Amino acid sequence: MTRLFDLLHHQVANFPIDNALNSRNIDGNWKSYSSQKVLESAELAASGLLHLGFKPGDKIAISSYKNRPEWVIMDFAIQMAGMISIPLYPTISPNEYEYILNEAEVKAAFCGGLDLFDKLTQAQKNCSTLTHIYTFDPDSKGSFWETILDPSKLHKVEEIKTEIKADDLATIIYTSGTTGNPKGVMLTHSNIMHVIVETSKFLPLQPGEKTLSFLPLCHVYERAVSFAYCYRGAAVYFCGTDNLSGPEGDLANVRPVVFSTVPRLLEKVYEAIYNKGLALEGVKKNLFFWALNLTDDYELDQQLSFTKKLKWKVADKLIFSKWRDALGGNIRMIVTGAAPCPSKILSVFCAAGIPVREAYGLTETSPTLTVNSIEPGGAFIGTVGYAIPGVSLKIDPSDGNYAENEGEILAHGPNVMQGYYKKPEINAKVFKEVDGKKYFCTGDIGKLIKGKSGIEFLKITDRKKELLKTSGGKYVAPAPIENKMKEDFLIEQMMVVGDKQKFVTALIVPAEVSLKNWCVHKKLNWTSLDEMIQNEAVIAKYEKVIGLYNPQFSHIEQVKKFKLISSSWLPVHEDGAAAELTPTLKLKRRVIREKFKQEIEDLYS
Repeated sequence: MTRLFDLLHHQVANFPIDNALNSRNIDGNWKSYSSQKVLESAELAASGLLHLGFKPGDKIAISSYKNRPEWVIMDFAIQMAGMISIPLYPTISPNEYEYILNEAEVKAAFCGGLDLFDKLTQAQKNCSTLTHIYTFDPDSKGSFWETILDPSKLHKVEEIKTEIKADDLATIIYTSGTTGNPKGVMLTHSNIMHVIVETSKFLPLQPGEKTLSFLPLCHVYERAVSFAYCYRGAAVYFCGTDNLSGPEGDLANVRPVVFSTVPRLLEKVYEAIYNKGLALEGVKKNLFFWALNLTDDYELDQQLSFTKKLKWKVADKLIFSKWRDALGGNIRMIVTGAAPCPSKILSVFCAAGIPVREAYGLTETSPTLTVNSIEPGGAFIGTVGYAIPGVSLKIDPSDGNYAENEGEILAHGPNVMQGYYKKPEINAKVFKEVDGKKYFCTGDIGKLIKGKSGIEFLKITDRKKELLKTSGGKYVAPAPIENKMKEDFLIEQMMVVGDKQKFVTALIVPAEVSLKNWCVHKKLNWTSLDEMIQNEAVIAKYEKVIGLYNPQFSHIEQVKKFKLISSSWLPVHEDGAAAELTPTLKLKRRVIREKFKQEIEDLYS
């Protein structure tokens, strides 16, 4: 296997299954595509693209709010026809659609429901190359995607497939970025295939077992994971985050063995568990918090005394087993990435017998650079793992004012992108030659730490361009401060401020449900979040929270003042206002600073 579509042939030849790709239909029932059906549909769609007059090398876009089998089928079809896929985030603005469609010279687009057809149609007015728009739902506007399925060019598809090489361009993925226009990351078949082959070894998964997929396929993280599932012959169940938990949710219904997620979802699951514990009474409540307190001292691969083993056994039977049941009861591994995961969350889930492992990578590296594995000694909480085979990492301290042993993370390997599409001036800046090899400059700051097993693990400390420099000339990394303080249930979102200022401050968005529970407990009359953040008792509570975490940081890093904000930061606003988060939920610091300019000025007045 050297091309991504070889994965389909591999699955059909080695472990064909009836439920390779699954999603709920309009009635809420599961509809399944067999391995053979996925392959046949992809080949017919590839033939259909050629029949419409599109040629190898043409760019074809795909966009959908929810993951679905049709997305995957069209992805494989585009590859088989020798064309290049352009996945689009559904939440970006029509202007961003227009920019991407024009720069990539997209010829056709396939989309899901809701407003996506309208977004594409609006962008099409100023995009001369976009001639066809198809929808995945038969009752939507526009042409139904199945109308392109055509066998007349199947012989041509086979010819093209034999000519496609591993180093041919497979996709251009536009990174959302926190500033400026998105950049198109050029990835070949071999770039992504290296990650699939090397990371799939870490998945505790057998052919035919079930996995769940809800992170957006337009992001290289979930897309690469879905390819790995195909490689391992797993059954993939696509769903949304709106129906994951609860007795009727997809976790309980599908009972997956593995799934990938982002830290925020794990945080919400933990918050829900914690709040249920608060609602208990008497002995049950005491037992719950006794078990939860055991996790404070938890370590991976820990050796326990007889007494401690007994305590953990009781806690597991009475408390933790119920947590596992809530996640379907079959979980062997949850992979988290795309953003830093608080160590507290990782410890609690692992202690409860739910192995969560953090990995790290970028769109530019297809994406995986490092993994924490489930083998003994293969994970180190607080790090993003060790380099996958074939990847070389270096810590470069030459270009900044870093702490000891810290520097920018540089990466070399067969999974590193070919470059940014039509951006030679940026490409020249993001690669650096070290020891005769071309390394990609990740823009992340980190250091390598030796684990108990002697393996070198990577710890990320911040983003290079997000470092603050106080007026006293001291550098402050905001991300570790934000991530640590967000471990508190009362803090939903947080951004540290302090560039060119005498001291560090913060904007804080309270977690409304947790704050409401606290107000009820304190017998404070809840009115609205807008009003409650002005309440002296509420402000005093947040002062206490900040005071608990500040001692964990140096004097210059401690948050001296803060401002509570009632409006959540979102990746998209219905009224068209500037989004405060990227589609992968990273802070757009420049946007937030501009929106809350007055509040920040007040903090320093």
